[in-house]
Order: sequence, then structure tokens, then C-alpha cells
Amino acid sequence: MPVTDPRIDAYIDKAAPFAQPILRHLRALVHAICPDVVETIKWGFPHFMHAGAILCSMAAFKQHVAFGFWKGALIEGVGGPGSRHDAMGQFGRIGSLDDLPAKRTLVSILRKAMTLNEQGATVPARARKAPRDEAEVPEALAAALKRNAKARKTFEAFAPSHRREYCEWIAEAKRDDTREQRVAQAIEWIAEGKQRNWKYC
Repeated sequence: MPVTDPRIDAYIDKAAPFAQPILRHLRALVHAICPDVVETIKWGFPHFMHAGAILCSMAAFKQHVAFGFWKGALIEGVGGPGSRHDAMGQFGRIGSLDDLPAKRTLVSILRKAMTLNEQGATVPARARKAPRDEAEVPEALAAALKRNAKARKTFEAFAPSHRREYCEWIAEAKRDDTREQRVAQAIEWIAEGKQRNWKYC
């Protein structure tokens, strides 16, 4: 059985109802892939240690959960181009289990992070962020923007980072109905001049 820290049980129990299943899912996944992981609390939120170093961490906020890898900058596809930076960690604002990457992806990242810890790898103190390309607009969003001139004009006037937030949010939808709901919500917000994360601004 996994060795758990009761402080993390208490942390999860105190989290908002939407956050609890996300935190429990992430915790169980980390233990399943890294059986010798050590739980602890650092800076007030749960961290997972492996091979004497921080492996990853998770945190619950009022309206989202954050999850990230301590050495994510060294893992391709996690800390480089395409990673999300609208919240702590590398996966953006996680509002439900559907916002998480596929289990296969998370397992692969966890294993890479474990290897980095076992090798004693370190992250440069000032790791430079690679320039990010312009986001590719998903077909569903592009089609909806064509039908709404006001939203299209506003979207085109947005900063690249704001366009990217909408594009990534829609592209990450795993089901068609989820994608359609996000497109409809995006068009409404964009037409009102709102950024993707306007609630947190």
C-alpha cells in the first residue's frame, strides 16, 4: 500500500468539492507509477518526492487545480513550446478531470521526471523560455468566428497569448460535445471582449 501523509488527506478534504476528485486522481496516479514516492507539504501545498528531490506538486485554488513537475523545463513537451503558463505548473487551470492530459501522457511525463531525479539532473536557475509560435486556430473555432463578425474582429485584435489560450482550451477537448460547448462559450466571451481567463484577471 502507498505511504501517505495525513496532512495531504486534510488538504484534499479542505479543498473545494470540484477539486477533490482531481487531487485524488493525481495523487493515486503518482503513487501507481512511482511506488516509493514520499509525500510532504511544502509552501503550504502537496509535493511528491522521489530519489531525494521534488518530483511534482499539486495545489487547489478557489476555481482551479494546478499540477506541475519540478524539472518540467527539462522534459520535452512539458516546459517548452506548447506548455501552458496561465497557472502554476505546466497544465494550466484544471477545472475538471477532463482538463488533464490523457493518462498515457501523464504516465510518460512522470516516468521521465523520475529518471531525471534518479540521474540527479538540475534545472538551470534562469532557464530561458523558447519563443512560442502563433497558435493554430482549431477548425471548429475558425468556423464559428466566420459566422460572428464581432467575435472575429475582437479575436483578431487579441494579443497572441490571449488567442492561444482559447485555441488550446478548445483543442484540448477530448469529446465532440465538450468541444462544441467550449466553442459556443468562447464565441460568447470573445464577442464581449473577454480573455479566456477573464474571471481570474
